[in-house]
Amino acid sequence: DFIFLDTETSGLSGGTGTYAFEVGLGRFTDQGFKLAQFFMRHPGEEPALLAGLSQFMNGMKAVVTYNGKSFDIPLLNTRYTLMGMTSPFSDVDHFDLLHLARRLWRIRLESRSLSSVEQEILGVNRSDQEVPGYLIPEMYFDYLKTKDARPMAGIFYHNAIDILSLAGLFSHMAFLLHDPHSDKIQYGEDVVALARFFESLGDITRAEDLYEKALISNLPEDLYWDTLERFSFFLKRKGDWESAIKLWEIAAKNNALYAHEELAKYYEHHVKDLETARNWTLAAKTILQQGYLPAYEFNRWQEQLDHRLDRLDRRLENQEKS
Repeated sequence: DFIFLDTETSGLSGGTGTYAFEVGLGRFTDQGFKLAQFFMRHPGEEPALLAGLSQFMNGMKAVVTYNGKSFDIPLLNTRYTLMGMTSPFSDVDHFDLLHLARRLWRIRLESRSLSSVEQEILGVNRSDQEVPGYLIPEMYFDYLKTKDARPMAGIFYHNAIDILSLAGLFSHMAFLLHDPHSDKIQYGEDVVALARFFESLGDITRAEDLYEKALISNLPEDLYWDTLERFSFFLKRKGDWESAIKLWEIAAKNNALYAHEELAKYYEHHVKDLETARNWTLAAKTILQQGYLPAYEFNRWQEQLDHRLDRLDRRLENQEKS
């Protein structure tokens, strides 16, 4: 009861003047995966195309797209309205895989376009039948003028692979979220992304396990230190001070200012060891003077550390007097 949908349109920017001249739909059936492509031989066939979509959608509970929330579904809803017809997409759930793809692979992939994700994640390589998406509107208008449908084969191929990739990607994402500890997840960057994802959902147990797994994987150096920082604050929010301190001590050896500050806070407010807190603050000031931070960041850190040091000195002085 899930429909995988992708449109080929008369323009790439949307708007009321843009229409879908081809719509691909796919769904799993008892006989296998069924793919249907609805094509308008001329704009006068749009009501028939929309009626065909409605019939195929009958009984479906959800539609799966890639960037469909911003483009495909609003465009189709507009066309149904203009034709005086009821859209079949108004009462079904919508899973737009683009948003999840961005969260899962922003770290590792430069582009999260469907073609990039299908190639890098699913290992799909399109054949020489493939037509670049930006050429498709122009090719359709050429077809309307010439009535030569042979070049349209490349568009049908493009659309069919989009639908199959959607189905494959949906299944792969479901697998990742169901079994995020699988040995089939080869990249530490993906483990970090899953840890962040489950943290955002409030799934503390899974997030913690994945952060720990990520830190012992082969991460690029910048990502390692970023993940260690994120995990340390995760542990702080959880109240696991012992584990957070261990991470801050590791980061402090790498001259991380935030780690010095957090250790100073801990010793001042939790252990009440003002002298140790002062030493961590002084160490941070030394690192700050040796570093090469942008002026605005340097000034912010200097103000914070000076304020903390002044307060600690006053408290130590009062402690001595008492």
